[in-house]
Amino acid sequence: MNATLTAVVLSLFSAVAYAAAAVAQERLASRHPGAGLLRLIASGAWWWSVGLNAAAALLHVVALKYGPLTVVQPLGALTLVAAVPMGARVAGRRVGAAEWRGIAFTLAGLAAILVTASGPAPEDVLSLPEAVAVAGATATLIGLLARRGARPGLRHATASGFASGVASALTQTVTVAATDPSGSPLSPQVIGVALLVAAFAAGGLLLSQTAYRDGLGAPLAMVTLANPVAAAAIGLALLGERLQGGPAGVLLALAGAGLAGWGVVLLSRAAPHPAAVDAHDRPVVDDEDHPVAAVLALRPETASAEPALLPRPANGPEHLTPL
Repeated sequence: MNATLTAVVLSLFSAVAYAAAAVAQERLASRHPGAGLLRLIASGAWWWSVGLNAAAALLHVVALKYGPLTVVQPLGALTLVAAVPMGARVAGRRVGAAEWRGIAFTLAGLAAILVTASGPAPEDVLSLPEAVAVAGATATLIGLLARRGARPGLRHATASGFASGVASALTQTVTVAATDPSGSPLSPQVIGVALLVAAFAAGGLLLSQTAYRDGLGAPLAMVTLANPVAAAAIGLALLGERLQGGPAGVLLALAGAGLAGWGVVLLSRAAPHPAAVDAHDRPVVDDEDHPVAAVLALRPETASAEPALLPRPANGPEHLTPL
């Protein structure tokens, strides 16, 4: 199995694990609204969701060891794709026409990107000065996007996506450098870049919390799209990654990015109305509800860009845990 195929397979399993964890957390939160931490810790389902999230994160890190950023990061959109049938099946719903269109566009776009972006396992890494320069430029851009003004949701979502994408790019440097037999896993480069990873990962999470205050669909799509853009820019500009096929390959990659982006928008923008309940406060299933949005969140102020390790407390069956 070549390096790119290994990265694709690992990314696929990572996306499925993230989606499964989100569905498990949503069901746990809806069944036990207002449950305290001790009760959650005593729940086997909670530990399953924690394990799934941890496994997904580990698989993503290993995928970055074998595949270029231009391949691994766009595949993060597969989490939304995997959440559709999972969320629909668990909720007893059928996948609607809009969801199927979103899946089709996303998969077609990702396939086009894979054809042009496939390459050998990454060998180049960011030096410590390069990592610091990337961090400084990204921090400046985030500062401009996070300023006060109109449409803070989309601007903060873009900043969150950039922060998460840069964190993944820096994670690749840490992974490749730490596993290099000729280097030291505790070198100043590895330690310094690892600290930057922690800072940008935390920053991306905080920015996403702000982005989702005014709604979920558009900011979620922006986070999902900005993440691979930032990572791919670093890979192409600093790590020697290249698109195959010359000008035609570039056009194919751009077309694929457009298709995948539209698919993500279709999977993210529809938000269902609050769930109805029967006389016993049990949710009433409506086939018209959007299964992805139901898995992601129904109350934007509780959403986050990445799958959360803890199910969020709920005040009712409509208060769900985000993806």
